[in-house]
Amino acid sequence: MNVKIQSIHFDADKKLIDFVTEKVEKLGHFYTDIMGGEVYLRIDKSPDNINKIAEIRLNVPGQELFSKRQCKSFEEATDEAIEALRNQIKRHKEKLQKV
Repeated sequence: MNVKIQSIHFDADKKLIDFVTEKVEKLGHFYTDIMGGEVYLRIDKSPDNINKIAEIRLNVPGQELFSKRQCKSFEEATDEAIEALRNQIKRHKEKLQKV
Protein backbone atom coordinates (compact mmCIF):
# COMPACT_ATOMS: atom_id res chain seq x y z
CA MET A 1 0.00 0.00 0.00
CA ASN A 2 1.26 3.46 -0.89
CA VAL A 3 1.03 5.88 2.05
CA LYS A 4 1.71 9.60 1.60
CA ILE A 5 2.29 11.66 4.73
CA GLN A 6 2.18 15.45 4.77
CA SER A 7 2.96 17.56 7.79
CA ILE A 8 1.40 21.00 7.45
CA HIS A 9 3.14 24.03 9.03
CA PHE A 10 5.78 21.90 10.82
CA ASP A 11 8.45 19.32 10.06
CA ALA A 12 7.60 15.83 11.27
CA ASP A 13 10.53 13.79 12.55
CA LYS A 14 11.34 10.34 11.19
CA LYS A 15 10.04 8.64 14.34
CA LEU A 16 6.55 10.14 13.88
CA ILE A 17 6.48 9.36 10.15
CA ASP A 18 7.51 5.74 10.81
CA PHE A 19 4.84 5.42 13.52
CA VAL A 20 2.07 6.73 11.26
CA THR A 21 3.20 4.64 8.28
CA GLU A 22 3.27 1.47 10.36
CA LYS A 23 -0.22 2.09 11.76
CA VAL A 24 -1.76 2.84 8.36
CA GLU A 25 -0.12 -0.17 6.71
CA LYS A 26 -1.55 -2.45 9.42
CA LEU A 27 -5.01 -1.64 8.04
CA GLY A 28 -4.03 -3.81 5.08
CA HIS A 29 -4.47 -6.86 7.33
CA PHE A 30 -8.19 -6.07 7.61
CA TYR A 31 -8.80 -5.31 3.93
CA THR A 32 -6.30 -6.24 1.24
CA ASP A 33 -7.89 -4.11 -1.51
CA ILE A 34 -6.77 -0.75 -0.05
CA MET A 35 -5.10 1.02 -2.96
CA GLY A 36 -3.40 3.79 -1.00
CA GLY A 37 -3.68 6.35 1.73
CA GLU A 38 -2.97 9.96 2.52
CA VAL A 39 -2.20 11.29 5.99
CA TYR A 40 -2.26 14.97 6.91
CA LEU A 41 -0.76 16.04 10.23
CA ARG A 42 -1.53 19.59 11.38
CA ILE A 43 -1.21 21.75 14.44
CA ASP A 44 -4.35 23.73 15.22
CA LYS A 45 -4.20 27.24 16.67
CA SER A 46 -6.33 26.46 19.69
CA PRO A 47 -5.51 27.83 23.16
CA ASP A 48 -5.60 24.42 24.88
CA ASN A 49 -3.29 21.41 24.58
CA ILE A 50 -5.61 19.48 22.29
CA ASN A 51 -4.23 20.96 19.09
CA LYS A 52 -2.73 18.04 17.14
CA ILE A 53 -4.85 16.91 14.17
CA ALA A 54 -4.48 13.70 12.16
CA GLU A 55 -6.54 13.26 9.00
CA ILE A 56 -6.37 9.93 7.20
CA ARG A 57 -7.93 9.20 3.81
CA LEU A 58 -7.94 5.66 2.38
CA ASN A 59 -8.70 4.80 -1.23
CA VAL A 60 -10.62 1.54 -1.59
CA PRO A 61 -12.37 0.28 -4.73
CA GLY A 62 -15.56 2.25 -5.24
CA GLN A 63 -15.22 4.41 -2.14
CA GLU A 64 -13.02 6.68 -0.10
CA LEU A 65 -12.78 6.27 3.68
CA PHE A 66 -11.89 9.27 5.83
CA SER A 67 -11.22 9.92 9.51
CA LYS A 68 -10.12 13.06 11.36
CA ARG A 69 -9.16 13.23 15.02
CA GLN A 70 -7.83 16.00 17.26
CA CYS A 71 -5.88 15.08 20.43
CA LYS A 72 -2.98 16.10 22.66
CA SER A 73 -0.41 14.21 20.58
CA PHE A 74 -0.10 13.07 16.97
CA GLU A 75 0.30 9.46 18.12
CA GLU A 76 -2.98 9.55 20.05
CA ALA A 77 -4.80 11.26 17.18
CA THR A 78 -3.42 8.71 14.73
CA ASP A 79 -4.47 5.78 16.93
CA GLU A 80 -8.03 7.12 17.23
CA ALA A 81 -8.28 7.84 13.50
CA ILE A 82 -7.00 4.34 12.68
CA GLU A 83 -9.57 2.78 15.01
CA ALA A 84 -12.36 4.74 13.29
CA LEU A 85 -11.08 3.62 9.88
CA ARG A 86 -10.94 0.01 11.06
CA ASN A 87 -14.66 0.24 11.89
CA GLN A 88 -15.38 1.83 8.50
CA ILE A 89 -13.49 -0.97 6.75
CA LYS A 90 -15.52 -3.61 8.60
CA ARG A 91 -18.77 -1.90 7.58
CA HIS A 92 -17.54 -1.56 3.98
CA LYS A 93 -16.67 -5.29 3.81
CA GLU A 94 -20.06 -6.25 5.29
CA LYS A 95 -21.81 -4.11 2.70
CA LEU A 96 -19.85 -5.80 -0.11
CA GLN A 97 -20.74 -9.27 1.19
CA LYS A 98 -24.47 -8.46 1.24
CA VAL A 99 -24.48 -7.55 -2.46
